[in-house]
Amino acid sequence: MTKIKIILNPVSGMGNGAKQLPVIREIFDRSGLEYDITITEKVWDAALAAERAAEEGYSGVVAAGGDGTTNEVINGLMAARSSVEKFPAFGVLPVGRGNDFSYGAGIPSSLLQASKLIFSRNTSTLDVGFIVGGDYPDGRYFGNGIGIGFDTMVGLEAARLKFIHGPAGYAWGAIVTLFKYPRAPELKVTYNGITHNVESSQVSILNGSRMGGTFFMAPEGKVDDGVLDLCMPIRHISRIKMVKLMLQYTKGAQGNNPVITMAKSVEYHVEAVSGSLVCHADGETICIDGKELKVRCIPNALRIYSNKGAIN
Repeated sequence: MTKIKIILNPVSGMGNGAKQLPVIREIFDRSGLEYDITITEKVWDAALAAERAAEEGYSGVVAAGGDGTTNEVINGLMAARSSVEKFPAFGVLPVGRGNDFSYGAGIPSSLLQASKLIFSRNTSTLDVGFIVGGDYPDGRYFGNGIGIGFDTMVGLEAARLKFIHGPAGYAWGAIVTLFKYPRAPELKVTYNGITHNVESSQVSILNGSRMGGTFFMAPEGKVDDGVLDLCMPIRHISRIKMVKLMLQYTKGAQGNNPVITMAKSVEYHVEAVSGSLVCHADGETICIDGKELKVRCIPNALRIYSNKGAIN
């Protein structure tokens, strides 16, 4: 069967998903490709719809939404991965706010251009991250990355805003978080077989390259290189230095900052020696008072519609 399942979150992008529904229908109707659309109503609907679509033999499953929708669809596809013989390709129509996953995966921001990737049937491999701990003792998958500490607190502040959204909302959330700026907790961070004792306000581990629509925490991050990229201050820094560091993040220039450690590894283990861990994965809360998190990369977990791949 050559048929595409589109899973659309109508509230993504503060209602942009619903506004783009007729546009998506028009584009796909003109393509002549067989498709249908499932519209989500609540949290985890996208994950369940993706899992069902894989089991029903769809050739492609497409997330129409932002990073949260993409995260759910990835989780649904991964849940069906071991039980489906002919596995569907994964696609994204970016109609959310930040769209960090689609940026890192090379998905065009234009709906028409993103759709053309799906029509071409070209695919390439996609790594998927997996995090265990906090509210998810059995684990949760992610496509773009996780943030521990400052990054997550910024996201929580941005989510409270009613009239500022996207990168501007994330920037405002960062300003608010700076005013509340707590002392960095003591952490044990283990990767590549070595444990590092650090006092760090922020640990970012990415499959992609960008977070918050603005901050290039892993400027060299690639979604198909078999590793996850780390960006982490190794000691507590002042508010003023944190502002300067955030400006470096917007350019991906933090690699030359002596307080920053950047690395690549298949697995990471983060433990709170003092304080606790506040963590998100693709913007979805993993914990607000965690003590231990284990993160790993699953190479070549999915195939994604892409300009890189050969026609299936």
